[in-house]
Amino acid sequence: MNIEEIEFSNLLMAFGLTLFAGLATGIGSAMAFFAKQTNTKFLSISLGFSAGVMIYVSFVEILEKAKDSLIEQYDEVMGTWVTVAAFFGGILLIALIDKFIPSAENPHEMESIEDMNDASPNKKRHLMRMGMFTALAIGIHNFPEGLATFTAALTDPNLGIAIAVAIAIHNIPEGIAVSVPIYFATGSKKKAFKLSFLSGLAEPIGAIVGYLILMPFLTPAMFGIIFAGVAGIMVFISLDELLPAAQKYGEHHLSIYGLVAGMAVMALSLLLFL
Repeated sequence: MNIEEIEFSNLLMAFGLTLFAGLATGIGSAMAFFAKQTNTKFLSISLGFSAGVMIYVSFVEILEKAKDSLIEQYDEVMGTWVTVAAFFGGILLIALIDKFIPSAENPHEMESIEDMNDASPNKKRHLMRMGMFTALAIGIHNFPEGLATFTAALTDPNLGIAIAVAIAIHNIPEGIAVSVPIYFATGSKKKAFKLSFLSGLAEPIGAIVGYLILMPFLTPAMFGIIFAGVAGIMVFISLDELLPAAQKYGEHHLSIYGLVAGMAVMALSLLLFL
């Protein structure tokens, strides 16, 4: 595959799915304005569901496609080694990104709506700072997620849809994480929504940068390496961020039920397109 072989309609669809996934932060922001209290069960199940989709599709579909592509370019042994190296390379990349984001501003460390009420002036200043840094942190996290969604959609539209939906689901609570503290700090729904919305734009920006830099060099070997790396990124995000957040906001079993449901839905969707 190279840039000349990619149809314009496929580019538009891939970019559209990435834009949809990124701007789901705006949905979370809007939900925060109308909710009187945090729906922890909904957050727990939805985050678990998203993790289940991404873990299943990473191991069953994305990693296999990467391995097939690399074996085709090299031999079976070399192709398998490169696949495994790229998978853990993706994990290392997202882990390094996580390392440079202060844990106090982790985008999945959400405070509940109830905790924000009756904030003192000092508390409001802290909330504003937290919301701003959370928006920045989410933007950094969303950049590789945008590349993951775009690359998947470009090579397999059905796979791209599944990944876009999973990432959109987990972007909803990220939107809440940005908008709630900023709203309670400033009293401005407009400002809270704007910052939440902008943080999600990092996802389509990641897609554009990936397209401009990588697509001209997207040989089958490069595709395999990128896809294996994307699988590593998605597995790390699921295990390091989504599942811990899901368990924090609900009963342990709810997050696991969501996880299994996400895997089942992903498995069924893949079976329907055999």
